[in-house]
Amino acid sequence: MKSVNSPPCHLVYRTKLGRLYCGKSEEVLQTRRFLRHKGKVQLVFTSPPFPLNRKKKYGNLSGTAYAQWLAAFASILAGYLTPDGSIVIELGNAWENGRPTMSTLPLETLLAFKEAAKLYLCQEFICFNPARLPSPAQWVNVERCRVKDSFTRLWWLSPTDRPKADNRRVLQEYSDSMKKLLKSGRYNAGRRPSEHHIGEESFLTNNGGAIPSNVMTEGFVADLLTIANTKTNDPYQVHCRRTGREPHPARMPLQVPEFFVKLLTDAGDLVLDPFAGSNTTGRSAENLRRRWISIEVDSAYAEGSRGRFQTLNRCRRIAAGRR
Repeated sequence: MKSVNSPPCHLVYRTKLGRLYCGKSEEVLQTRRFLRHKGKVQLVFTSPPFPLNRKKKYGNLSGTAYAQWLAAFASILAGYLTPDGSIVIELGNAWENGRPTMSTLPLETLLAFKEAAKLYLCQEFICFNPARLPSPAQWVNVERCRVKDSFTRLWWLSPTDRPKADNRRVLQEYSDSMKKLLKSGRYNAGRRPSEHHIGEESFLTNNGGAIPSNVMTEGFVADLLTIANTKTNDPYQVHCRRTGREPHPARMPLQVPEFFVKLLTDAGDLVLDPFAGSNTTGRSAENLRRRWISIEVDSAYAEGSRGRFQTLNRCRRIAAGRR
């Protein structure tokens, strides 16, 4: 690890509310420039490289090395949080090398991450992508002995068992049946087969929307928050095509970080993403008037993420080499 006096990063661009730096997070977060933010971050939202067997351009480790690498970040990231702050981290599924069996590495990594910083596990979220390509290809497409793997998990952790959160910020539109119920004021009260007792006025209060579930899928359908990433005309991809840049291969839909930014922060709070990729976290925070800091190790992806903010007309290029 480099000394806090060394300059392991440079500022790529900035907006009215945030900045994106290029550098290795494990080094950047130990510099004096960043240490001044310790204890001030309300939300760390990030999707680190997954422990894939096949190497990707954006970098990834596997096995015990991956678990140790990510667990080493836990205490660093926790040190940046406010006392009631949160960490939301996406961990994808992993498969055993050469075998049609799943690896427990993501779960082992989560436990190591949690224990390293003495964090509470607040809730698990399932992020289902119905448009995801069939994988693992060998077992799904070739040997046909498995079905496609189409979801990842997001884990919400915190140094306290009661972090700042308010599900009223993420209410979804009531279903047609609920709207009808509220209008008529009539429904079947009484005991259910589950042994729950539904009172005669339990569902007559209009709370402005339905509380979402912890399953995320494509679009807002009933109580499900949808996640798919198939649009080719979004500003980021248009920018990459226009500038001849290769888009990040593991982009996250904006709805995902936006959901957690709404749930876990207030306007003006600080959001940090140490593995920015195409910087969906930064754009989501900007949309919701939160301050943000993002870090991306790959300079090409860092530059490409500028396309997320082209419509703002507020990104300012920083001269090469300027710290």
